[in-house]
Amino acid sequence: MANTSPNMSRDFAGATTRKIAREALKQTQRYLVLYQFADKKTLEKGSGVQWEAIRWNYMPLPRFPTAEGVAPAAHALDYTMVTGTAIQWAGRWVGTDVAMITTQQDLMATASKQLGMQLAQLKERNGYVALMGGTQVNYANSVGARASLAATDILNPTDVNRTFANLANLGAPMWNGQTGENVQRSIDYTARQSEKTIKGVEHLVAIGSIFPLEDLANNPTVVTAWSRSDINRLYINEMGYWRGITFCMTNMAPSFTGVAQVNGANGTGNLTTGTYTIQVTGWDNQNFYESRIYQLSTDVSVTTGGITLTTPSTAGFTYAVYVGVGTGALPTQLGLTTAGPTDGSFAGQAIEIPPSTAVTITGLGAQMIPPAAPATEVTVHPIFIFGQEAFACLKLQDVQWLRPTGPDKSDQLDQLRVIGYKYMEGWCILDQRKMARIEVAASNSGAFA
Repeated sequence: MANTSPNMSRDFAGATTRKIAREALKQTQRYLVLYQFADKKTLEKGSGVQWEAIRWNYMPLPRFPTAEGVAPAAHALDYTMVTGTAIQWAGRWVGTDVAMITTQQDLMATASKQLGMQLAQLKERNGYVALMGGTQVNYANSVGARASLAATDILNPTDVNRTFANLANLGAPMWNGQTGENVQRSIDYTARQSEKTIKGVEHLVAIGSIFPLEDLANNPTVVTAWSRSDINRLYINEMGYWRGITFCMTNMAPSFTGVAQVNGANGTGNLTTGTYTIQVTGWDNQNFYESRIYQLSTDVSVTTGGITLTTPSTAGFTYAVYVGVGTGALPTQLGLTTAGPTDGSFAGQAIEIPPSTAVTITGLGAQMIPPAAPATEVTVHPIFIFGQEAFACLKLQDVQWLRPTGPDKSDQLDQLRVIGYKYMEGWCILDQRKMARIEVAASNSGAFA
């Protein structure tokens, strides 16, 4: 009997031509919010990389009235020095002439666009890293420490109110507020100010991940307030105004997830015989935030100079290993290992180690302290709240775009195509009293269900 089965498309796979659309699909969006609030400072070229400024401190008030004919005691001028440092950042793309010829897409134009977006995101990421150096921290429900936060300790009006009160008590200057003290500020002026819409009223600004801000937005008290508020928006990605604070959402703020400890064992190296601890952290591959914080290990008794371990298997992260010296010691240094980078500023350090990699720590490396670990399986989000002149972005060199062409000693046949950028910039906190953060958990993990 003849075979009557029809030919299927898979039978002709070798005879078909694959067609790729010339138009690339849109990427997901990154919400860049922080940079608009930074004070912009420019460093003079030829004066090094450090920026310095002074902030005058208030004079203490006189304690007693003066006696007749007797001059009061003199009051000294007192100031605080503020410093910041600009450092160089760069990014580049390298392709071959063959890739340019054989690819349907315009690779040079695509690389230029992608590098431009990388540059903007890099500035934003660096800003958040700097703001984590803020020393004024409130924890949801007043638990007192990051490690004490539970998954149910979410952002709520009480914590927002007390943080606003703390900053207002310290005199954090408001956005849209007076630029300085005005002894003639009248009742009439205050009345006019109270009639302003939310766009014009004095306020602090808060920036945070959409997940904890969603919890605040779902609070019944806030739901009622925001349902009646002015719908006009003043800032990029603004969500709403509550009790003197305007909230803006972002998907580029850092977060910290607590993970069960990774323990080490005795190995071979150059460590002094003694007791050590290790702590592993995971850096995400996209933003390079140190976002997975493993608990402190059990003590490791080192007798032959080294500590062995295997990095976690979670994909999408590289790992760092910190070392503490002593029983139960909190780490203050990276370890040294051959499993880390082989060149660059972190060559030989226990950082940027791939998942599931066997690591031997042979010594103590660069001074670095890991972020505090949340409780295991709890993700903590910081909400940054600040007034004017709380932090600054320092510029020493504008962004320079470079596209070298033609053959040279390292590319004699002109086979490579290169495009990149470089700039010198830094972020610094201008006044700790003008900013704070609230650390909270969130009810939404980002998983769809």
